[in-house]
Amino acid sequence: MQTELYFLRSSEQKIASDMLHYAYGLDKIGKTLTEFPELEIYTKHYGHTSRDLGIYILKDYKLAGAAWIRLLRFEDTVPVLTMAIKPGFRSQGLGSMLLEQLLLEAAAKFEQISVTTLKDSNTIKFYKRFGFVEQQGSEETSAVNGQETIIMIKELEKKEVVRPTDGYDASKWMD
Repeated sequence: MQTELYFLRSSEQKIASDMLHYAYGLDKIGKTLTEFPELEIYTKHYGHTSRDLGIYILKDYKLAGAAWIRLLRFEDTVPVLTMAIKPGFRSQGLGSMLLEQLLLEAAAKFEQISVTTLKDSNTIKFYKRFGFVEQQGSEETSAVNGQETIIMIKELEKKEVVRPTDGYDASKWMD
């Protein structure tokens, strides 16, 4: 079993579009993204500016999920998180792995991150484990499925991102 994380690049916008379908539970209600053009703001022209940051996860060489953030308007300072794990890959810790890495990357650029989620106790519990806090008075009704949603915010701790390749010296490769 192999699990790998990759940065979501602009050339992979289709991954974001495909995963948006699962992020909004359209697979559960038998709908498609074309029926909800208002969701296009989460993926249209993804990765063409520094206002976007995303990661996707492969398990056994199959796309299992993705998480990305974007500043939706130029005056925004808090990016919005969109995240999905495909049904066959849920409850395996992949969402946690994905979100942990995205939060590390996001902390290098942003002070906060927000997510809108269903007022479903499991989803809220998941985000609370990562330090997201419910915003009182942010409840709304989802245009997608009519369920109640709530906004949660996480304060990010500014850290330097350390990657496995940091400190790599190509001149010593043959030594």
